[in-house]
Parts: sequence; C-alpha cells; structure tokens
Amino acid sequence: MQSTKTLSKDFTKGNIAKQLLWFSLPFMASNALQVLYSTIDMIVVGAFVGTYGLSAVSQASQIINFATMVCLGFSNAGQVLLGQAYGASKRKEMNDIIGTLFIFICAISLVFSMVMLFGQNLILKLIKMPVESFEMAREYLVICAIGFIFTAGYNLVSAILRGMGDSKRPFIFIGIASVVNLVLDLLFTGLLGWGVAGAAWATIIGQAVSFIFSVFYLIKKKEEFGFDFKRESFIPNKKYLGMITTVGTPMAIQSGFINISMLFVNSMINDVGVVASATFGVGVRIDDIVNKICMGIQYAAVPIVSQNIGSKKYDRVKQTVHFAWIYSIILTILFMVLYLTLGKQLFMIFDDNPAVHEMSSEFISAILWMFPAFALMRGSGALIQGMGHAKFGMVLSILDGVVLRIGLSWLLGIYCGLGFYGFVLGYGLAPYGYAIPSTIYFMSGKWKKRKALADDI
Repeated sequence: MQSTKTLSKDFTKGNIAKQLLWFSLPFMASNALQVLYSTIDMIVVGAFVGTYGLSAVSQASQIINFATMVCLGFSNAGQVLLGQAYGASKRKEMNDIIGTLFIFICAISLVFSMVMLFGQNLILKLIKMPVESFEMAREYLVICAIGFIFTAGYNLVSAILRGMGDSKRPFIFIGIASVVNLVLDLLFTGLLGWGVAGAAWATIIGQAVSFIFSVFYLIKKKEEFGFDFKRESFIPNKKYLGMITTVGTPMAIQSGFINISMLFVNSMINDVGVVASATFGVGVRIDDIVNKICMGIQYAAVPIVSQNIGSKKYDRVKQTVHFAWIYSIILTILFMVLYLTLGKQLFMIFDDNPAVHEMSSEFISAILWMFPAFALMRGSGALIQGMGHAKFGMVLSILDGVVLRIGLSWLLGIYCGLGFYGFVLGYGLAPYGYAIPSTIYFMSGKWKKRKALADDI
C-alpha cells in the first residue's frame, strides 16, 4: 500500500498550518453543500407550501438528524481508529476495520428506519408537533425513514475517507447529491405540486444517488482506497467490532444527546405557536450553515490529530489545535458581522410571512452568544475526538445538551418568562458547557498521558 498511489494522506510530517488550511477547504465546501442540500428543501417548501410546510420540514428533519448523528457517532469512531492505525503504519488492519464498520452502520440504520416507520405518530406527539403541520411532518418523516440507509451510508463513506486523510472525494459525492436534490426539489415540489412529500423524495433520491456513486467509485479505486471489497472482508471482526462499539457508543450518545436536547427545545418552542416553530426552524437552518462551514476545520483537524497521536508526535497535535482555533476565530468574526448586517434578509429567503420576519430579530440577538463557544470547540473538540477520548466527550455533551441546553432554555424561556427569546438564548449559551472544559483539558496537557487506541489495533 505504501508503494502505490492511495487515497490516503500522511499528516505526520509537513507544515501543520498549510496542511490544516488546505485540508479544511474541501470539508468546508462539502459541509456548505450538505447544508445547502437540506436548505433547498426549506426554501422550496417555503415558496410553494408556506409557513406550515416550513414548520413540518424543520421539525421532522430534527428527528432524522438525531438518527443520522447517532450513526455518525459510530462512523466517527471508525474514522478515529483508521486515522490512528494509519499513523501507526498498520495498513493491513485498516481493511478489517472498514469492512466491520460497513456492516455495523448498515445494521444500525435499518433499526432506526423501523423505529421511525412504526413510531412516527408517537414521536411527533412527543415533540408537540403543531396540529397544522402534523400530517405534513408525518409524511416527510416516513419517506426519509424509508431511505435512511442511504443517509447513513453517505456519512459512513465520508467518515472513512476523512480518517484516511481524503477531503476531496466527500466534496464530490455531496456535490452530486446537492445537484440531484435541487433538480428534483423544483420538479417534485414546484412543478408537480407534491408539497412536503416532494422535498422528502428529492432528499432521499439525492442521497441514494450519491451513496451508490461513491460505492462504485471506491470499488473501481479499491487498490488506492485500501479496501478489497471481498465478501469475506464484510464479515465483522470481533476485535474491531468491540473497539468500534466501545469508542462509538459514547460518541453516538454524545451526538444523540445534543439532538435530543434540540427536540426538547423544539417542543417548548412549538407550544408558543406555529410562527415561533417556523422562525426557530429557519434560524437553526441559517445557524447550521455557519456552524457546518466552520466545522470543516474540525473535520480536517480530527484525522491530523489521530495520525499524530498514533505516531506519538504530540507537538504536531498541539499545533493542530492552535491553528484550528485561529482559523475558526477568523471565520466566526466574519459570520457574526454577516449575521448582524444581513440576518433578517436571510430569513426572508425562506419565508415571506411578516410575523416570521419580525420574530427573526429575537432569534438573531440571542443566537449570537453561541458563536464564540463554537469557535473554541473546533480545536479542543478535534483533540478529544481525534484521540478517541469518547467518554470525556460524552460527559461534556451531556452537560451541553441536557443540563444546559434544556435547563437554560426552560429557565430563561419559562421560569424567567422570556418566552421565545429565552428559549433561543438558553440554546445558544449551552455549548459553553463543552467549549470551556475541553479547552481547560487541552491546556492542562493531561491528554498526552492517555494511551493511544493505535496501541491496541
């Protein structure tokens, strides 16, 4: 594998600042396209269905996102194992890790599909879906549940490639999905008038095309990819299945708790009314654009950290975190200025309802408090994920997602009587529960004494 061209990239040597910057750019573009992928749904639905449709798509999407993030937690565990194995020059073991991860994620995705299909009504009632949007949300959820294996599959392939140091192919794959989704959104929802169902079918078909294309591409490039795609390679390896489960379970819980907290906050906001539900849904989508673009830096930093942890090059790990902070802070300042100057205009793209435009000012003034926390998390979060310290990451996410996100939203929105503004402010302040402790952990240097996962591969 070392003597031939591969899709992998070695980050254990070279200039960290340049490597992180150039490696981040395709991830930022990929994440922007991924958000655009779901944003297109909301823009088209807002234009052809209206406020009730926006509420339905935004709330049902949160349920799909919960399932996606749990699967992504396990995919990220595989990514970390691959990164550390690559850094430790354990190439043969990478084939078994990839095959085990494929089967594991497919199994979990099918379980989630069944839960969403058979529990659709109960789930929507639990999040207090507004009655005006209930049936549309149910329809969107059912269609996305049917094709959920493609959603999980795309994220799996992207995580594997990230772990191997490849940022270009995930960008190509999501680009394909975005183009297909845009064309089908306009056809199904606009021209044919299928409403919310049209947006759901466009999403699933776009993801299916992207996933199938990515698998065929990797089969064609299997020698460069480093996985042979033989039938026996898909038989789960007990050792690596155990490691994926051990590392991935806290990561999945970490991702899941954050999304569960989103559902709780949504349920409190849904009690305010359908306009508040639509405003929060649009606002979170705009915030997601900013967040995901900046997250491209963290996506790039994780495999760099993993490889250098595997090769015991701790000075390079420190440099990676430092430059991740620098790049994130620059982006955060730019986006905060954009939000302050053009925030209301961004809301107008999604919905022409004057009530939503008026409420958007409350959302913007509250959500800006979250941006500095996310800037810190891009560096320290990459360290925790890249070294595979999943239990610590899980504890911080519970603090963020449950204790603070739900607790502060209830405290400020209900107990203090601040209503919609209080709910959003609590939601925005919660990430400091992850950002501050993780930064302290990095600065303490205790992470250097932790045993690397690569030692057991």
